[in-house]
Amino acid sequence: MARRAGVPDLVDRARRGEQLAVARLISLVEDGAGMRFATPAGREPDVLREVAAALAPYTGRAHVVGLTGPPGVGKSTSTSALVRALRARDRRVGVLAVDPSSPFSGGALLGDRVRMGEHTTDDGVFIRSMATRGHLGGLAWSTPQALRVLDAAGCDVVLIETVGVGQSEVEVVELADSTVVLLAPGTGDGIQAAKAGILEVADVLVVNKADRDGADQAIRDLRHMLSLGERPAEGAWTRPVVRTVAASGEGVDDLVAALDDHRAWLDAGGERDRRRIARAAAEIQAISLEQVRTRIGDLRGAHGLRELAQRVLAGELDPYRAADELMASVERG
Repeated sequence: MARRAGVPDLVDRARRGEQLAVARLISLVEDGAGMRFATPAGREPDVLREVAAALAPYTGRAHVVGLTGPPGVGKSTSTSALVRALRARDRRVGVLAVDPSSPFSGGALLGDRVRMGEHTTDDGVFIRSMATRGHLGGLAWSTPQALRVLDAAGCDVVLIETVGVGQSEVEVVELADSTVVLLAPGTGDGIQAAKAGILEVADVLVVNKADRDGADQAIRDLRHMLSLGERPAEGAWTRPVVRTVAASGEGVDDLVAALDDHRAWLDAGGERDRRRIARAAAEIQAISLEQVRTRIGDLRGAHGLRELAQRVLAGELDPYRAADELMASVERG
């Protein structure tokens, strides 16, 4: 019961900008993610439900920017440079830096406070590393709830930096209002990104490390690849290609301007609402599927599931009929 009384207090303090309260709320949702979302009837609500319910009235204000791209393109450096540029415009910024998990501790392998140390004493910035803990897609399981915490805490912009993406790790597009795909010259990333479909999720494309040889060619290649698609409808967003050298700050103002333009476009045509409705629908679906998986997991040791498996093996049932019977058991609770 102490936890139930504590969550509303933490939310109230987080909304006043107390960084310790923000950190505690994110820790609660990270810890709660290990328990997942299932709550058997008659028990106290789990911490994820408590926090989500307490935050719900105060979210939906922050502009969420996802930064993704292959390893080594300078995502962390670009994130830090973006924070600096946004703070120069007096915007409160939250950063969720999603890192691979340690195989030993389960924690994040890379430390955002090492990579973005210049911002850690700024009360207008909150930075948090989140471990994937084996979750695929470039994000951590608890990222959506952590995003809600930063939104409710008054962040104007929340930057989500993913782990290095591969062909399936583009989950950030389901969370972000604006998705930035970073590439670097001389690495073949543009071709790989096209093959992997990463370009399709980009709202803004960035060629970072543009002081290297091959930057102009990389930009030409990207613009050519973008031109190969279907002719955009009237009023559609035209994806810009921005060149930056994040380590020196060169081009970062152009990136902020591109993000501001995209935000204005989202608001003008109602696209922001459409994306956020799709985001909420995807999250509801994920929670529902997790609940079903948890209940099926509870049935694995039950006699009924073993009987169904034996009947499939004996040819008395096909696996689809068996699945129907299993789902009927789940629905009966």
